[in-house]
Amino acid sequence: MSMVPGFRRLLGNYLSSPCPRSTVFFSRGVTTKLFVGGLSFYTTEKALTEAFSRFGEVVEVKVVMDRVSQRSKGFGFVQYASEADAERAKAEMNGKVLSGRIIFVDTVKPKSQLSGDLPSATVPPVLSSKTVGRDDFEKL
Repeated sequence: MSMVPGFRRLLGNYLSSPCPRSTVFFSRGVTTKLFVGGLSFYTTEKALTEAFSRFGEVVEVKVVMDRVSQRSKGFGFVQYASEADAERAKAEMNGKVLSGRIIFVDTVKPKSQLSGDLPSATVPPVLSSKTVGRDDFEKL
């Protein structure tokens, strides 16, 4: 599928997502996607799928890899078909040992919920447009 790069960036993972209904869940504040941290560098997507599939239908598994070394960065994501399955997996797997390491499992928060947690940057009054003009910058 050939698209304008900027347009594809705007759509993000929606085009490549195997489960478009997850977008609907996110818009309602419901999430079926779990963050899994503390993974061994040798944990594969297959191993992660096997460990988490006993709690319900796994829709997607992703182990985040380093682009240069092609090794796992030590975390990944597991997405379920239902919220109940995701909650059960989170409760059962958080703090458990997988591939010799204790893993940490939490639900992925939609971006709309994350924006409140991020600090906002403001321009110091000294550098505002009212006190510093174009002429001042040209002098520098």
